Amino acid sequence: MTKQPHESDVAFIQALAELLNKNDLTELEVKRDYGEDDSLEVRVVRQTAMMAAPVTYAAPAAPVPTAAAPAAPAAAAAAPAEDPAAHPGAVPSPMVGTAYLAPEPGADPFVSVGAQVREGQTLLIIEAMKTMNHIPAPKSGTVKRILVDDATPVEYGTPLMIIE
Repeated sequence: MTKQPHESDVAFIQALAELLNKNDLTELEVKRDYGEDDSLEVRVVRQTAMMAAPVTYAAPAAPVPTAAAPAAPAAAAAAPAEDPAAHPGAVPSPMVGTAYLAPEPGADPFVSVGAQVREGQTLLIIEAMKTMNHIPAPKSGTVKRILVDDATPVEYGTPLMIIE
């Protein structure tokens, strides 16, 4: 850092900021030496508003209440109590990524609701960091529910399927 303030430093920093904006840069770092043990190090960073793509997560479909069904509020209140992650047959996501139900676009899915699966059988693929990770069935049984849609982003621990 500078031991003595230099009058040209303010103008130099302003010029760097203008250069940053003019050339559509996000960061610029410069070191200016004035002599032995006298220098100026400047780092100019422009904050950019990151526009995140909307992410949607699949959730179990809730029944649509109708005017003819007076018991609908009681059924709707009971629905949130059913947490798929708490189900003993839930298969949680072991990683963050994008879940694919088929080996490639247009192909048949690995499994469907009602299918019998055996332990170790591939249920789906999760793409993480450009790597396709096959997710095996933790136990043998019947696929009761598939809780994610094809090409859906998933978090660690997100319930993917229920096998009973």
